[in-house]
Amino acid sequence: MVGVLPSGAAIAGSYSAATILADDITGSGTLAGLTAAALTVGGALSAVPLARAMTRHGRRPVLVAAWSLAALGALSALMAAATGAYPLLLVGILAVGTGQAANLAARYAAADLADEHHKARAIGLLVWMGTFGSVLGPTVALGPAGRLASGLGLPDLAGAYLLAVAGFAGAALFVHRTLRPDPLVVAGGTGGGGASATADRPGHLRRAVALLTASPGTRLAVAGLVGGHVVMVAVMSMTPLHLEDGGHTLQVIGLVISVHIIGMYALSPLVGRIVDRVGPRPVLAAGGLLAALGAEIAAHTTGAGRLGPFSGLFLLGLGWSCTLVAGSGLLTVSVPTADRVEAQGAGDLAMTASGALAALTAGAVVETASYHALSTGAALVGLMLAAVAGASWLSSPGVRAVVSRLSPAGRSVR
Repeated sequence: MVGVLPSGAAIAGSYSAATILADDITGSGTLAGLTAAALTVGGALSAVPLARAMTRHGRRPVLVAAWSLAALGALSALMAAATGAYPLLLVGILAVGTGQAANLAARYAAADLADEHHKARAIGLLVWMGTFGSVLGPTVALGPAGRLASGLGLPDLAGAYLLAVAGFAGAALFVHRTLRPDPLVVAGGTGGGGASATADRPGHLRRAVALLTASPGTRLAVAGLVGGHVVMVAVMSMTPLHLEDGGHTLQVIGLVISVHIIGMYALSPLVGRIVDRVGPRPVLAAGGLLAALGAEIAAHTTGAGRLGPFSGLFLLGLGWSCTLVAGSGLLTVSVPTADRVEAQGAGDLAMTASGALAALTAGAVVETASYHALSTGAALVGLMLAAVAGASWLSSPGVRAVVSRLSPAGRSVR
């Protein structure tokens, strides 16, 4: 839980500066969107390899390796800010994406030793711990860290990557020293069986996809993870550029992103408790509705507006929190223990890959149409997720039984 604090700050700070730095270097909204997509592409490319490595070696050594690689990526982005070399920025953000994949995988470490009825609560608690670092990340990266970079003779945006290098390195060192015993090893998730037994087969990726589509529960879980992430990434990736075009300072942009991240993480323990109490399906439906509302508020906010960005991005983050915690919990309990790590990695691959596509599309949509069109389209995705999850919930046996008892026909039978 403590380890995700500095790494969360590193990811959030890197992300908040990436599109602005890319736009400053290239002058292209499309390339700025490509840079935002690079973080999710890096996460997508590393999600399954990280899961496979964890089935062999446990959580600790793989988290350490991933955060160390992310620190090197942040160093590359720092060099890009200093030299104006866009390829260095793109490569660096790709590697930072590995750190994002590690943070996502860490939430499952919280559930490794939790009982079946409290896994969503455990996941929500670890996601909540990421609040502190992730909220401070953009504010510090675009504020004090920027002033530090300026004092060192570097561009202000280089400060975000000074912070990221320190954050990732600190997380790797801390987890290496303290995550003992390894929770996945204790839970029996390493060694023969499940993912590890098939990890070296040519069809291991096809097997992982098959696990995600094996039951209605896994399919809905993936739909929730993907849908919530697409809405969040599409709107969030272009919001800093939208606000900068409206004349806002880097400090204000950092505060907006921080409020968004509060929405993403601060209420996640409560979300986890609700999931454990009422089930993941209604929470997935609520998450889709909240994300759609946040995106629609953002769609009707001008670049110079103040209240709209804060409220819209907060609701967007809260919707994402609901879909992440509920989707992760549903996926975890819908897959046999021996196959869970492999399915979790494949689920994160689907989520981050869809986020990468959303970020790429977002840059092109804003450049050819508008931020309004982008946010409205994202809101429609959130509504579709709410409809699918709501229909699944209403058709579940427990809800049908309650409806039957409350209906006039059901009362007459009784």
